[in-house]
Amino acid sequence: MHPINMGKNASAVEPEKPRLLDILRTRIRLKHYSLRTEQTYTEWAKRYILFHGKRHPAEMGKEEVEAFLSHLAVKHNVSASTQSQARAAILFLYREVLDIELPWLDDVEQAKKPQRLPVVLTVSEVQALLYRLTGTHALMGRLMYGTGMRLMETVRLRVKDVDFERSEIIVREGKGAKDRITMLPQAVAAPLREHLGRVEALHGADLRAGFGEVHLPHALGKKYPNAGREWGWQYVFPAKQLSTDPRTGVTRRHHADEKGIQRAIRQAVRDAELAKPATPHTLRHSFATHLLQSGYDIRTVQELLGHKDVQTTMIYTHVLNRGGKGVESPLDRL
Repeated sequence: MHPINMGKNASAVEPEKPRLLDILRTRIRLKHYSLRTEQTYTEWAKRYILFHGKRHPAEMGKEEVEAFLSHLAVKHNVSASTQSQARAAILFLYREVLDIELPWLDDVEQAKKPQRLPVVLTVSEVQALLYRLTGTHALMGRLMYGTGMRLMETVRLRVKDVDFERSEIIVREGKGAKDRITMLPQAVAAPLREHLGRVEALHGADLRAGFGEVHLPHALGKKYPNAGREWGWQYVFPAKQLSTDPRTGVTRRHHADEKGIQRAIRQAVRDAELAKPATPHTLRHSFATHLLQSGYDIRTVQELLGHKDVQTTMIYTHVLNRGGKGVESPLDRL
């Protein structure tokens, strides 16, 4: 049996050996995955191990992995995306930590992926929602609708990636770890400049207090030790408070918490009395749909959204159709 120590209170049979989940965390960090991914993958690995009575993953294989993933779909009725997330975590554990390939998984009971059209707001509904956002949340909401950026792309935006002269924003490491360029709306340029003036003053105060460093992607922090304190690398939407990085123990100013804008948009939807279940991502869906309604080419919209396949963008053409696929009802001819 392989001993597994999954927590601080677990008895260590071989204390000189690192715990499996610690090795997993180390591998995730070497791959430069986000803290959120680290937490998610670690939690799925725990659930997988506990599901099989704390057996070591090296002693398990095809039947055990398929049983766990099928259990999630059948007993817990998880969504297709949740099951895929669990699958990715377990594959990472086996491939990167245990050096075991899993070329099968064909017999897993797949969670059904519903084919739903995205929620899209009309132009007047977007206006009503944005009107009810205030302060920094109003600026973030306008940016998401005006650029098509995802929520996390917005909160992780760096100062250096906003180009006022070219009226463009470079979105770094979007979904699929791809960079792309989107427009900087003229309507938001002036308030964004004013906002950055306040952020720069806050950064200056942090520097004078002995802080002012932000997290840098990948190994840039080692290659350029002082880059984390430079203005260009700062977040456009910084957190209100300094916090300690749980990985390194370094006190930094992180980006704004995405939960703040999520709550603000939920409240704005209620205040505007919108019947649609709008979220921050709804602004991205509305951005794409409204561009297509304006006559822009679908390939252009695909590039702005960062979709790998134009088929993903094609879903918005279905939203463009009026009721009944654009067919006029005979009742309206009476």
